[in-house]
This record gives sequence, C-alpha cells and structure tokens, in this order.
Amino acid sequence: MVHSYYEYTPSQTAATVFAALFSAAFSATFIQWIRFRAWVWLVMVVAASLESLGYISRSISTRHTDKRGVFIAQFSLIILAPGRIVFHVIPAHSRTTKFLWVPPRFITPIFVICDIVALLLQLAGAVIVSGTQPTDPNAKTKLSRGKNIAIAGLATQLFCFGLFSIVAIRFNFISKQFDKEFEDRVGGLADEKYFTVTSSNRKLKKNWKALLRVINIVCILILIRSVYRVCDFALGKAGYLEQNEWPAYVFDAVPMLPCVVLFVYWHPGKYLPYLGFRLPKSARKN
Repeated sequence: MVHSYYEYTPSQTAATVFAALFSAAFSATFIQWIRFRAWVWLVMVVAASLESLGYISRSISTRHTDKRGVFIAQFSLIILAPGRIVFHVIPAHSRTTKFLWVPPRFITPIFVICDIVALLLQLAGAVIVSGTQPTDPNAKTKLSRGKNIAIAGLATQLFCFGLFSIVAIRFNFISKQFDKEFEDRVGGLADEKYFTVTSSNRKLKKNWKALLRVINIVCILILIRSVYRVCDFALGKAGYLEQNEWPAYVFDAVPMLPCVVLFVYWHPGKYLPYLGFRLPKSARKN
C-alpha cells in the first residue's frame, strides 16, 4: 500500500478548480498592478501568486500523495497566502491618533511588519508539521514544536489583524465627516461617478467609500480563515479538521478567493491617485 501524507483521500477536482480560479485571479491582479502602476499593491500580487501556486501544488499532490516535497510545498504555500487610503480622505489636520487610534504614519509599517512576522512563524511551523512523520526520531516533540510555532504566528496575525479590522471599520464610520473637504480638495469633478485630482491627470471613481466597504469585508474573511487555522493546528493531525478535507476548502479556500477577486473589481487604483511606495510631498501636505 502506497503511503499518503494526507489523513484522507484528497480531491483532485477541488484542487484543480481552485488552482484555476486563483490563477485567473492572480493574472487579473498582476495585469492591474502594471496598468495602474500600483507598486504598493505588490503585497497583494505576491499573496495571489502564493495562493495560485499553492493550489497548483495541491492539484499535483493529490495525484502523488506519497511525495513529501510537493505535500510540504502545497501546505506551506496555502498557509502563507491598506493604510494609504487615510492620506487621501482625511485632511492633514485630522490625521491624528485620536481619530485613527494608531499614529497615521505608522499604520502601514506596523501592520505590514506584524503580518510578515506572523507569516514567517506560520511558515516555520507549517514546514515542521508537514515534514514530520510518526516514524521520525522525536516526532512527537517536533510536531509539538511546529504546532506551537504555527499557533504563535496565527495568534500574532489574529491580534494584529483584529486590531486593524477594528480601526478599519471605525474609520468607515468616522470618514463621513470628511466628505465635503475631500471633494473640495480633489477638485476637477467630471461627472457623478468620476473626478480628477488637481495634481494628477488620472480619472478616478468618486465613490471611494466602496473601497472601504471591501476592506471591511476582506478583514472579516481573513479573520474567519485565521480562526480556522488556529483550530486546525491546535487540534493536530488527529483532530477532525485534519481528518476531513471539506473544512480546508470551506474555511480557507472559499474565504480567501473573494479577498483577491473583490480587489480586482474594486481595485485601489480606480479610487486612489497615489499608489507608489512613497507618497509625494504634495499629498502629505494637503
């Protein structure tokens, strides 16, 4: 009997379908990244590519369940799969910790650094767990160490992203008071749907609040996925979540796909004029 690294018989069809869906979403994300010159959106491009590669690897792994390398690859990639808007909506005199709870200039660095640390911990834990077999020396110790590292990464992500979600949802409500000043600042109103920014020739969509709503939805979806992964690692290989395949798709693949697809339709480049790695001086002063 051929040894399998899965605790169940994995579905090749499901893996192939999600590989195709995430690959299509990645392609659209990459094209828009170039089209809008949205260099700060590189994180989403990388995330979408990891999801695509993860499910492509899983599709291959379902046909070769005894191959350790491809199993580790698909598991790790799937495990790893916006602060700039404040500078375009809130006037300079109101970009304060009182309004945002976090110093505005540190919003992006704080959450990006926390996310990177959380992802590295998850990757380290995932590699240890997926690469350890019951017959390995000190297997129990290795599995426990890998599980604890992964849980630490997921807990870090849950805490930081939970805080970010609260800030993002709160900002969705308090931003209403800046409507008039925002429209006065961008100027060049073309029609009911579009406007042009004084310092830019680009035609942007007027309803920037749609982008905020998408961010709020994505925050909730990522939190759902993070909670699932915490439970998955906590229960271990003998737990229900590792013994059955459907939770991985329902609580991981299904929530993560809209996180990419929603931003394809409501891309920040359609609403925000400055998406380079650094904001121009004019944007910081206005």
